[in-house]
Amino acid sequence: MSTEARERTQTGRMPAEERRVLAGTLVGTSIEWYDFFIYAQAAGLVLAPLFLAPLAESNPGLAQVLAFATIGISFLFRPLGAIVAGYLGDKLGRKKMLVFTLIMMGVSTSLIGFLPTYAAIGIAAPILLILLRILQGFSAGGEWGGAALMAVEHAPNGRRGFFGAFPQIGVPVGMILATFTLWVLTSSMSPEAFMEWGWRIPFLLSIVLIIVGYVIRRAVEESPVFEELLKRRKESSTPLRELFKHNSKQVVLTAVIFIANNAAGYLLIAYFATYAVTALGMDRPSVLLATTFASFGWLIFTLFGGRVSDRLGRVRTFQIGYVFLALWAIPMWFLIDTGEIGWYFVALFVMTFGLGLSYGPQAALYAEMFPARVRYSGVSIGYALGAILGGAFAPMIAEALLNATGQSWTIGLYIAIAAVISLIGVSLVKEPKGRDLLE
Repeated sequence: MSTEARERTQTGRMPAEERRVLAGTLVGTSIEWYDFFIYAQAAGLVLAPLFLAPLAESNPGLAQVLAFATIGISFLFRPLGAIVAGYLGDKLGRKKMLVFTLIMMGVSTSLIGFLPTYAAIGIAAPILLILLRILQGFSAGGEWGGAALMAVEHAPNGRRGFFGAFPQIGVPVGMILATFTLWVLTSSMSPEAFMEWGWRIPFLLSIVLIIVGYVIRRAVEESPVFEELLKRRKESSTPLRELFKHNSKQVVLTAVIFIANNAAGYLLIAYFATYAVTALGMDRPSVLLATTFASFGWLIFTLFGGRVSDRLGRVRTFQIGYVFLALWAIPMWFLIDTGEIGWYFVALFVMTFGLGLSYGPQAALYAEMFPARVRYSGVSIGYALGAILGGAFAPMIAEALLNATGQSWTIGLYIAIAAVISLIGVSLVKEPKGRDLLE
């Protein structure tokens, strides 16, 4: 019996290394997504007037659409980050890539906090902003796959869904941190002060968070599956070539499965608060606080979704989540459009049930869909492609739909259609729960 198994049997508690893995994947992922979401929320609140000043004065609607488009630009570079990190992760190990992507994300986020605005350096301001956003996208492309595999490959058989949910809840935790930080700032200073210098603070805080995340991730041991592969000399010399030769179908399916969750998730992250403040005239601090509390639903239901998938299976749990999301996508807008903060919170919180059940099992599902020697590349690339098709331009599409139709429910129709597409995709997967991860 292994040391870890003895510790679990004798104490009834999770072994120390497993606790370190879950802490490392959760904390690191939370910090990385805090960085990513701070930008997404800033795009809706301040980036148009600060970095697209002339256009914001002449055509504020178009300026806001372009500000949201900068969110999507970084997604285009996620596949490149996924390819590089996936290749190196399958060759050198999961742990090295996790530390590398964490540092890259932190540096690019912190530098945004130092950027001069359009008023100071003209067109160079949005150009530099986009370049740093590209670095964020490159980093995020390699982050998720490594964190997901570290959690799932350390998990006891029968608990992969639960373990894999920990890097997943890093997303709502990162959003809670980002939204709460913005709420504190907007509540404690005047709008003028926030626009002048206060918006920089959340980006600069990333410096401290990255140091914390680095220390925690350095303490995590390498994936036991990867170490076993090294002993068996099963690692592929050309994992990308082998991936696309034998597992291209799985790459396509993982991308399709992620479309709806990522699109709806990015509306929660980057669009709802902006819509409530600018279109409905609701109080910004109240909206940010309600969005923060609603994000706790995403956290709870994501962890619940991972645990439930260990019993019901990954595919069935995803199916329940996407059916719910499709059914709720349109009605929720009628609650939001009341302009009442209570109904706004209810609309978002209820949506997080569908988000959680279609996100919690994702790490386990993707890990079990790919052979071990190309797994990092497969899950990272599939995830990155799904993010492009789903969340990359979801806020921009939502804003464009609103401008074209004047009806917010059309945004819900867009999400419902995406949910049906992803539901079909996951239904094409043969339930992989329980697969030997060393295969």
